[in-house]
Amino acid sequence: MSKLKVGIIKEGKVPVDKRVPLTPKKCVEALQEFPGMEIVVQPSDIRCFKDAEYKELNIPLQDDLSDCDILMGVKEVPIEQLIPNKTYFFFSHTIKKQPHNAKLLRAILDKNITLIDYETLTTSEGQRLVAFGRYAGIVGAYNGMLTYGKKHRLFDLKPAYLCHEMEDMQEEYFKVKLPPIKIAVTGGGRVAGGAMEVLDKMGIRRVSVFDYLYKQFTEPVYAQLHSGDYNRRPDVEVWDSPDFYAHPELYESTFGKFTKVTDLLMACAYWDPKAPKLFKEEDTRQPDFKIDTIADITCDVDGSIPTTKRATTISEPAYDYNPETGELEPAYSNKSNITIMAVDNLPCELPRNASRDFGRHLIDNVFPHLFNRDKEGVLERGTIAKAGKLTEKYSYLKDYADSAVAGKEKERAI
Repeated sequence: MSKLKVGIIKEGKVPVDKRVPLTPKKCVEALQEFPGMEIVVQPSDIRCFKDAEYKELNIPLQDDLSDCDILMGVKEVPIEQLIPNKTYFFFSHTIKKQPHNAKLLRAILDKNITLIDYETLTTSEGQRLVAFGRYAGIVGAYNGMLTYGKKHRLFDLKPAYLCHEMEDMQEEYFKVKLPPIKIAVTGGGRVAGGAMEVLDKMGIRRVSVFDYLYKQFTEPVYAQLHSGDYNRRPDVEVWDSPDFYAHPELYESTFGKFTKVTDLLMACAYWDPKAPKLFKEEDTRQPDFKIDTIADITCDVDGSIPTTKRATTISEPAYDYNPETGELEPAYSNKSNITIMAVDNLPCELPRNASRDFGRHLIDNVFPHLFNRDKEGVLERGTIAKAGKLTEKYSYLKDYADSAVAGKEKERAI
């Protein structure tokens, strides 16, 4: 019986992404654990793990991947690089009908490609199986601290992307010397977990939400805020998490009590567009609005944080929001501004560590289903397109994919 041949593709998206689904050592581990698998790697001069590192461990390099059964990348594959009739795994960023990827989904259907999106690989209860969330939280919290230190001229941290590995970044933690500020971390998932990992290692004490709101401290502290801490349903007295996630439009924000005591906000919570924003732009003009630095780690433009007007880049991670004018200004240009860090590809700053973590998820949570006939339906749930058609679960994307055709016809007419 022939082996299942997996090809690790060279990332083609611009700006470049240095991450990889499987590091050289994770390739070796996967081959040992799954004897029915064969792995080849497309040569790349941008990948954080060099071609030589794969060759050293006898992982074959192969330019032409057309004989592979499965092709795995990280970010969206440029349309001209898609090989027809193949099964692809990558983050397609299509399930929310992201406008810039309608043409990509159309091409996947036209080329008879099976698309399995990492974001849609879940347990039967809906929990994600593979993600870069922890590293988004780790780098986001570090960047948030870097931004606060720069804004207040307290310390200067080496940017994460200039660190070879996370261990090098952690060497910078000793520089963090803070006055008794309060830091709010929203969310309860992988992203928030990663952010709190950094705060803990920096020696910042975690306190209860009650103490955070009502007590004074002589040292910097942080609190983790869950949805029930800053949302309420006006017609219901008792908090009900399932109801909030099912009907977020029926809730209103109570985050105002936190804006009065928080200095640095780290936004790590998943946000549903139907849910209330944490605060309104006009709230930032109130004299008791204390937040002056925001690390929008989830980076939803005009999402839960209304002052996040655009995403930022790894090399230019911050900008200022002027509460009086509502306009954006260069970072650190005025102390009365709110400084926003909103990098939308944070794990790319520690690509080697993030890739190792991701490969662990694949080996533990995804590859077994390639060899057990997907008896738990994990791959089926994650499949967006198959045999030139959208699967039933993702049939709502038909108009979105068709809009790319309509766009092309409009261009021809013009």
